[in-house]
Amino acid sequence: MAEKKPVARFDEIRALIPNLPGPDLEAGTAAASRERELTKPRGSLGRLEEISAWLATWQGHHPPRADRPRVSVFAANHGIAAQGVSAYPQAVTAEMVQNFIAGGAAVNQLCQLADADLRVYEMALDEPTADFTAGPAMSEADCAKAMAYGMMTVEPGIDLLCLGEMGIANTTAGSALCAALFGGEPADWVGAGTGMDRAGMARKAEVVARGLAANPQAATDPLEALRCVGGFELAAIAGAVLAARMGRVPVLLDGFTCTAAAAVLHRLDPRALDHCMIAHRSAERPHARLLETIGKEPLLDLGMRLGEGSGAALAIQLVKAAVACHTGMATFGEAGVSGPA
Repeated sequence: MAEKKPVARFDEIRALIPNLPGPDLEAGTAAASRERELTKPRGSLGRLEEISAWLATWQGHHPPRADRPRVSVFAANHGIAAQGVSAYPQAVTAEMVQNFIAGGAAVNQLCQLADADLRVYEMALDEPTADFTAGPAMSEADCAKAMAYGMMTVEPGIDLLCLGEMGIANTTAGSALCAALFGGEPADWVGAGTGMDRAGMARKAEVVARGLAANPQAATDPLEALRCVGGFELAAIAGAVLAARMGRVPVLLDGFTCTAAAAVLHRLDPRALDHCMIAHRSAERPHARLLETIGKEPLLDLGMRLGEGSGAALAIQLVKAAVACHTGMATFGEAGVSGPA
């Protein structure tokens, strides 16, 4: 008889949360001390100073590094697409994955510009999640397995992990997930996605409402919310964020759907996303609401709503700029410049 494979369970995920490593205060103090000595008025580089301190604190060493950034894009399909919640057919998910592989997407150009390693993880595109208006999108075992898959993609040696997603109908899953996690009216969490008009957005809100009604357990627990109305790629992103914390890898989160996936961990523990920064505020309407809810301020606000990790890949340039200034600038003593009186 063939040996049965162990079944992944949420209890294993929950057990990790209380033991997540905290900030390295010694590294953070070293970064702050150097920042005070650099040849500039204190605070004059604004959030670049915050970025370099954040990197050192969560990498656990000073000086911080940004030589080996990675952009990980998770792609999956959703049964909810059958409800007509996207302007594009589900086939586009697989077609865009091939575009990533061929180097033709926006994220490819941004990764090349930032000298970042791009990895695309295709998650059984021919086996979408179930339509969550009729019951849970995933079983506990499948959801936990997707989280574990995301965790395994976080390899040693990465200085910075940038996360993104691709999946037709996944903004609807993100909207339903936020409504389950944080409450409010479904319409409060719905945006245009791939370009839906007002009637399309109303249809998305109605689908989210039906999904929540079909899955009342989604409001009782963050992991249940992920299982019932999320998706494989959202679960993988949550797993990658968790593994990055365990491995002391700072994380840049992309737009609305990516942040919604990470918000599952925030609901499990409000400190679970302390090692994460939000790369940009998406033009997807509910992203601003979500960022306010979890207390995060984005680095960029450029009206982008592409997904595929594009905003996170673009923000790598800011991180590299912060490190270059922090490590390359002369101190007052080295430059022979008089410090503040």
